[in-house]
Amino acid sequence: MKARIFLPPKTAMQAGRALTRAWVLEFMPVLAQRADPLTGWIGGGDLARQVRLNFPTRDAAVAYAEANAIPYEVELVTPGPELKPKAYADNFKFNRREAWSH
Repeated sequence: MKARIFLPPKTAMQAGRALTRAWVLEFMPVLAQRADPLTGWIGGGDLARQVRLNFPTRDAAVAYAEANAIPYEVELVTPGPELKPKAYADNFKFNRREAWSH
């Protein structure tokens, strides 16, 4: 079983950066998922797919994988531009520097 170590991206419904600072170790699927003939639900016999471990740092996740002899792959994230957060009240400031949008 090979593991994947990565920083999870924030979801589309998420404004803050909660749950995106911890590194995650999850196992890659070994068996393909299949439909259950009785219910039609998608599933499989791969229980390692349900395991998802959180670590405070990448080094801690790598140390865990090496201590348990788990082959792993680290996915590094390229940082995007740092955006300056704005408030809605900034649209109505007296000394605003940007052009009025409406």
